[in-house]
Amino acid sequence: MSKIKLIIGFLLAMLIAGCAGGTTSESTGEYLDDSVLTTKVKASILGDSRLKLLQINVETFKGVVQLSGFVDSAPAAARAVELARTVKGVKSVNNSLIVK
Repeated sequence: MSKIKLIIGFLLAMLIAGCAGGTTSESTGEYLDDSVLTTKVKASILGDSRLKLLQINVETFKGVVQLSGFVDSAPAAARAVELARTVKGVKSVNNSLIVK
């Protein structure tokens, strides 16, 4: 009977470890949280008449938002970063936007 408990305990530990995130991967919960953050940042950018959503790509990894793509001016890039930073849950914003 103790062998069965040991095997079940081991399998449960492996299952839990399989769902945990590392430095280069996200746990299931982190992935869902990041998906929500990405959606909120995109919605914020879409709601701003000065920015064009189709030119700004948004990706999130462990709460860090990455903005990339093209904008028309430096103030537009700064505005996109500002909007992303105001979203609750965003830890930091990496700005890779290019002014064309």
